[in-house]
Amino acid sequence: MTTTDTAFDDADVPAYTMGRAAAMIGVTPAFLRSLGVAGLIEPERSIGGHRRYSRHQLQLAGRVRQLLDEGILLAAACRIVTLEDRLAAAHRRIIELGGTLTDGDDADLPTQTRRDIATPTYYRAT
Repeated sequence: MTTTDTAFDDADVPAYTMGRAAAMIGVTPAFLRSLGVAGLIEPERSIGGHRRYSRHQLQLAGRVRQLLDEGILLAAACRIVTLEDRLAAAHRRIIELGGTLTDGDDADLPTQTRRDIATPTYYRAT
């Protein structure tokens, strides 16, 4: 395998310009800049000073966008995404070390961030 092949497979290679990155996940460049200001992602810089984003960063940004669409504030969405990302990394490390995870431990399963308002909750009268 050549160096070029591994670079294409590496999710952390800063391969996307700001415009391309924004188009890929359906956001504006200003949204990506706001994630940098919030401290969620810090893009690499090209020799000319232009921002370059990795696939991993775009996955994080896309998840933040999803949470914002659900009504969660930006700071909270960034914190949630950071914690989800750390949990996924910890789970990968557990597997690398020979451990196992149960179905309930799977960090890749999407979790509901807001309760479903279509499902009413009833409480017993006392």
